[in-house]
Amino acid sequence: MVLAAAALWGTTGTAQSLAQGQLSAGWFGALRLVVAAAFFAFYAWATQRGARDAASQGPLPWSGVLGAGVCMAVYNLAFFAGVRLTGVGLGTAIALGSGPLWAGVLQAVVARQLPSARWWMGTVAAVGGGVLMTLSSGGAGHAASAGGIALCLAAGLSYAVYTLINKSLVRRASAASITLRAFGVAALLALPAAWIDGGAPTPAASDYWAVLYVGVVTAGVAYLLFSHALQHISAATGVTLALAEPVVAFTLATLVLREQPGALAFGGLLLVVLGVLVVVRAELRDGRALAGSGEPGVQAA
Repeated sequence: MVLAAAALWGTTGTAQSLAQGQLSAGWFGALRLVVAAAFFAFYAWATQRGARDAASQGPLPWSGVLGAGVCMAVYNLAFFAGVRLTGVGLGTAIALGSGPLWAGVLQAVVARQLPSARWWMGTVAAVGGGVLMTLSSGGAGHAASAGGIALCLAAGLSYAVYTLINKSLVRRASAASITLRAFGVAALLALPAAWIDGGAPTPAASDYWAVLYVGVVTAGVAYLLFSHALQHISAATGVTLALAEPVVAFTLATLVLREQPGALAFGGLLLVVLGVLVVVRAELRDGRALAGSGEPGVQAA
């Protein structure tokens, strides 16, 4: 489910490029959150899972919901602002690459669950491959900005924290009810920020289709899959497996947008795939070990 979500996330950049509309990056990200929140509301209403959760498990803690929403809003705003200052290649490498490392450290410190050596080996390989892919695909002409690097690191951290909070919430409610509330909070925060940054939006016709696609498919469906998956795998593994996103983005950029990456990009692609496979193996092995120990509440991946 995480790999499927990452595959959908990887189509976001291509959809935005093909739209060639008038929306700024800030408005594109903010409206994506709005459409996603509407999708989650419809999904929760259609399946009535939110009502069943509330009746059987009690209300969700608003501190967790607000925390998840703030993290999602910060991720969108910090990522787009950081990429603007550092360039697409370097900014994406820092934001996506730091996420799994943040998640591993936070899981060890907060959840007292230290990832295995095999997990770290696969994660480092996947992060290194992602850096090679993104840096070899662009970003020239931008100076290394300390502020931009800090924003991209903040984006990676906020994504890792969102995943850890989501992991704790999925034990108490359905993925639909959690994502609905979290994305609703994120949209309320991102809309005024986009307005302050870029004024009133002036979308073209192609923008509507692009925003609808990224809101429903790359945010709505993808984050439902991601939240469901966190019921069965660790948060750190979920963030690492999401590194399959640049693999899909790289493939689409090569085949659809006709970009011509260098040899380093293909080497990075191989490293990401190998690293993700190692992490999957580590998760399966650790899950079976925990299940065999009889620890309550643990499910093998």
